Amino acid sequence: MFRLDGKAALVTGAGSGIGREIALLFAAQGAVVALGDVDEAAAGRVAAEIAEAGGEGYPVALDVTDRLSAKAAVATIVERQGRLDVLVNNAGIGMVGNLLETEPEDFRRLMAVNVDGVYHCSQAAVAQMVAQEPQGGAIVNIASIAGMVAVARRFAYGTTKGAVISITQSTAMDFVDRGVRCNCICPGTVETPFVEGYLRRYHAGEVEETRQALHARQPLGRMGRPEEIAPLALYLASEEAAYVTGAQMVIDGGLTAR
Repeated sequence: MFRLDGKAALVTGAGSGIGREIALLFAAQGAVVALGDVDEAAAGRVAAEIAEAGGEGYPVALDVTDRLSAKAAVATIVERQGRLDVLVNNAGIGMVGNLLETEPEDFRRLMAVNVDGVYHCSQAAVAQMVAQEPQGGAIVNIASIAGMVAVARRFAYGTTKGAVISITQSTAMDFVDRGVRCNCICPGTVETPFVEGYLRRYHAGEVEETRQALHARQPLGRMGRPEEIAPLALYLASEEAAYVTGAQMVIDGGLTAR
């Protein structure tokens, strides 16, 4: 499997779900992983898992909606490790609703986390990556198929993930000659605490029925798993992906191939 020996990596939203699995895999493959999360306790638990497995990881307080928090997180990593080689922009939230059902405050909240968060962390990371010697690094953004195709009643969420795809492409092209690669992963529905929260909030009286419907709508017959997303993030962060930048990688059980 691809290695990240000696690489300094920051994974946002590392306390659970896809972020947790990426952090665990990166550490297992040799990276020293900074676990960025607004929930420091959750990040600390993942750091303990990494330590138990013989890897290196540490929690970093990070509110991605706050530009200064993002800059401070990167500064902490550089102080500890001397550089930043990999950023995974995984932190994100979601909501259900069409255009008429989406309140302005909910729209702004999604934009603050899913778009501003990627902007803040990427800006801080790229500034470091182009300043360090040797120059460069890799950014992996977690987008969604909802940013590529219309998903019913995901107006705000799809809007933010479409923006993440655009950020990915622009960052890739603007810094292609500075050694910075930027790619994004577009998962379909993945069974995570994120989805569990969706089920409890929007389908409290029919959680299991809705869960089975989510499984059934995937051509493969089930939702994805976080551990199935992490290996692609590992590849995109690795030296083997040196020729890959500006790409949108779909992992959706065949949903968008219909």
